[in-house]
Amino acid sequence: MTAPVPALALRWIEAPERAQFDLSSLCLLQVGGARLNPEPARRITPTLGCQLQQVFGMAEGLLNHTRLDDPEQEMVETQGRPCSPDDEIRIVDDDDRDVSPGQPGHLLTRGPYTIRGYYKAPEHNRRAFTSDGYYRTGDVMCLSHGGNMMVEGREKDMINRGGEKISAEEIENLILAHPSVFNVAVVAMPDPVLGERTCAYVIPKPGASLTFQELIAFLKQQQIATFKLPERLEVLASFPLTSIGKVSKKDLREDIACKLQAEGRM
Repeated sequence: MTAPVPALALRWIEAPERAQFDLSSLCLLQVGGARLNPEPARRITPTLGCQLQQVFGMAEGLLNHTRLDDPEQEMVETQGRPCSPDDEIRIVDDDDRDVSPGQPGHLLTRGPYTIRGYYKAPEHNRRAFTSDGYYRTGDVMCLSHGGNMMVEGREKDMINRGGEKISAEEIENLILAHPSVFNVAVVAMPDPVLGERTCAYVIPKPGASLTFQELIAFLKQQQIATFKLPERLEVLASFPLTSIGKVSKKDLREDIACKLQAEGRM
C-alpha cells in the first residue's frame, strides 16, 4: 500500500520506466490530498495492477475514503464517505438548505474529531460555523446515489462568468481525456466585463502539442455547454506546487492576471 497525491499517481501511470520494475507486491494505492479525476482513476488498476482507494480529508477533521468493496463506479468517481459512523455531513445550497443527491452544494460537517472552533477567533468562527455547530469546509460536493461524496472543487474554484457558475473540476476532467494532455489545471482569469473567464493551463504529454483551437474542438465533441468552454490556453512544462505537492492554483491565478495586465487587457 502507498499513498501519493494525484499528480504523483498520474506520473506513475504515464512513466514508461515502470516496465523495468516488478510491481506485483503493490496491492492497494490510496490517492488523496486533492481530487483524483475519473479519467486517470480508471487507468490505475489496469496500468499498475493494484486496487484504488480514494481518500479525502481535511486538517480540521472529517476524513473520508472509498471502501474496498465499493462498486467500480463509486471507486473511480467518488472520494468516499466518512470513516466514523458518528461523522455528520450536510450538503447545502447558498441558503443552507439541503440539496438532493447529485446536486452540488457546500459541505458542512461536525463529528467527534472535527474542530468546534478556532482559538480566540470569535468573528471568524461566526463565519466558519453554523449556529448548530457544523463546520463550513469551503468544499463544493455532491452525493452519489450510492452515498459517497464527489468533490466538485473548492468554493474559490468555482468560476463566476457573468453569473454563470463553472466547476473547474468538471472542465479539468474533460480536458484530461484529450490524448495529448498529461495534466491540467483550470482557473479563473479576471475580466472587466464578465468578472471572470476560464483559463486552462495544460502540461502536454512528452512529444505532444496542443493548440487552443484543437482543445476547443475536442471539448465541443464532448457536448459541453458553450459558456463552460475555456477562453484561453496556457501550455507549461510543469505546474507550481504547494509545500505538500498540490498544484498551486493561487500561483496560476496570479500568473494569468499578470499576463493580462502586461497585455493591456486589465
